[in-house]
Amino acid sequence: MSEVDRVPSPAAPPAVAATAPEEKKGKEPEREKLPPIVSAGAGATAGLDRGSKGQISTSSSFVSTVNQKKEAAENRSSPTHLVFPNIKNVRDLPPICLDVRQKQRTSIDALSSEMKTPVLPEPILPVQPKTMKDFLEDVEKAKSSGDWKTVHDFYLTMFDSFPELNAAFKKDASASFNTIEDSGINAKFVNAVYDALLNTPQDIQKTVLKGIINSLLREWKGPRTKDDLRAYFVLLQNPQFNNTSTYVIYAHLLRQIATLVEADHHFLVHWFKKLSQKRFKQLVERLLQFISLRLFPAKPEEFPPISKCSWWIPSASKVLALLNTANNLVHPPLIPYTDFYNSTLDHIDLMEEYHTWQSFGNSHRFSFCQYPFVISIAAKKIIIQRDSEQQMISIARQSLVDKVSRRQRPDMNMLFLNMKVRRTHLVSDSLDELTRKRADLKKKLKVTFVGEAGLDMGGLTKEWFLLLIRQIFHPDYGMFTYHKDSYCHWFSSFKCDNYSEFRLVGILMGLAVYNSITLDIRFPPCCYKKLLSPPIVPNDQSMPVGICSVTTDDLCQIMPELAHGLSELLSYEGNVEEDFYSTFQVFQEEFGIIKSYNLKPGGDKIAVTNQNRKEYVQLYIDFLLNKSIYKQFAAFYYGFHSVCASNALMLLRPEEVEILVCGSPELDMHALQRSTQYDGYAKTDLTIRLPVAHTCFNQLCLPPYKSKKDLKQKLIIGISNSEGFGLE
Repeated sequence: MSEVDRVPSPAAPPAVAATAPEEKKGKEPEREKLPPIVSAGAGATAGLDRGSKGQISTSSSFVSTVNQKKEAAENRSSPTHLVFPNIKNVRDLPPICLDVRQKQRTSIDALSSEMKTPVLPEPILPVQPKTMKDFLEDVEKAKSSGDWKTVHDFYLTMFDSFPELNAAFKKDASASFNTIEDSGINAKFVNAVYDALLNTPQDIQKTVLKGIINSLLREWKGPRTKDDLRAYFVLLQNPQFNNTSTYVIYAHLLRQIATLVEADHHFLVHWFKKLSQKRFKQLVERLLQFISLRLFPAKPEEFPPISKCSWWIPSASKVLALLNTANNLVHPPLIPYTDFYNSTLDHIDLMEEYHTWQSFGNSHRFSFCQYPFVISIAAKKIIIQRDSEQQMISIARQSLVDKVSRRQRPDMNMLFLNMKVRRTHLVSDSLDELTRKRADLKKKLKVTFVGEAGLDMGGLTKEWFLLLIRQIFHPDYGMFTYHKDSYCHWFSSFKCDNYSEFRLVGILMGLAVYNSITLDIRFPPCCYKKLLSPPIVPNDQSMPVGICSVTTDDLCQIMPELAHGLSELLSYEGNVEEDFYSTFQVFQEEFGIIKSYNLKPGGDKIAVTNQNRKEYVQLYIDFLLNKSIYKQFAAFYYGFHSVCASNALMLLRPEEVEILVCGSPELDMHALQRSTQYDGYAKTDLTIRLPVAHTCFNQLCLPPYKSKKDLKQKLIIGISNSEGFGLE
């Protein structure tokens, strides 16, 4: 058996469970094949989407043909069969991309273009039946005359087998196109054929589905060539799969794609990223809809029992993972990462998914947490909040047990992280308290300002964060540099003997996420990427942390002018060495003293030239964003993870960590309107909101003022006197 069609070893770390059960020796197992398209009464069809003028009727010849295919598939010599797997006895699908629980994650893009699998000879393809021009002319003639025979014959031939699909859509039937850069498929022709399909008579649409069934039954066994990949690539784009009546066929297509070897997935990923934004988005939306309707079917009778199709969702999730990887390889991405969110998952038992993932990891037990890109930020926030609450309860319970075991009297204060600070010594007191109470960081936070009466129901905690962050990030403090061009802070590269205050900032950020509080901090996205490098603190303390790959895009988000200058250096058409007269040495000002640093050994003696300027730019960016601030960021990293250490962090993208820390950068006024509750007022009142603020409960209260002038005056007074308060 060649490496291309080898069944993956059970020892390989799979992401999900699927594929056929093991056959028992000496006994031919019972199998189910791709089912025929039957009537709606049997739960298989309900008419196609746009352009449908009726329902797909049952055809005796159609069923007969499929049954013949089913009998052929029973041949014992075939290595693999189309079956519904038994949920307790499954083979594991090979990984598309490494599971998020693995600490060393590699992209599919990291694979070399010359894969280790043997290259199989390309089969002789049938003659290309039509050109795109011929096809479109045939369609127009059919529309005007009502005679669709020519178009019907084209679809009948084209979808009958994988070789016919390649003959129809390959740019050059004689070329192999064994490259990740070009699928060899005429994308415009594919789009034209599919766009026309939904507006053809029902018998043509039924013919296409019949052909796909025959093709999948035929191609499920035996070694695969790049022409097979091209056929899968084309079939996946079929808009007929928007309709639930085709989901059984769609599921088998997804399973065949999901079980391809990693080398084949590598090709598909790079072909996917060449799709237009429109077509790419359609593929993603179709898969998300497939998962949603399998989870919550409008008509459960349309689908097989869940016990017989437990592999549907895992297969669809794997194919989505291919598309997600492709999207991440394109800069800018084809679609926003949020377009992969499946809001339906907000309504399932998220903690059960999370616990399954934590308990079983890479085993055959499927969990959506293995594919975190489909889980919305709202759902992830719920997981993190509940995970934090469970940790708080666990730590508090342990403290209580320890007290009782030592025969000491327990008190309520031991259940919280109690911070007592003076306003006049805010930073030093906070640092001392957090250092002294390091074992209590995972308890619920409560703050008391010394000398002030007040119970912390949330408002004092928010004020403590506000004042502390404001003081630490003040330019005079010297820890962070504010960049006016990018409106963000970045770590100061000044060297010092003690980096504990950077650890304090990390702890503050961790406490904010852990206690569900948003902070007024503006770090660039690169900061959150570094914060997840790696997402779990390594056991080996000598391993570097907070180091990530950086580009001019990352630098542009902090120092746009410098990034622009480096970009101009890369595109400069003159003689770089003579005109710029630079070396691999950079200079930085530290406390009024200019210091020099070599970007590489002997850098001060190495001139920047046209040949080595890319290396210079990369080393310079790496120096600014990684090496020059390593100790500062490492302290910040360990501070954050001392509070937020959780597997849940592995579910997050850097952008999502930013949202958890400082909220959404854009205020959605419509969402605010939808969530606003009026107490004693109506939506139509001219003025509603607030010099009275219940900060503990995020409430703003405003009486109906007589004029905008009064409103403005009262608001300014309220805002100007918002720090600190006492109780009489």
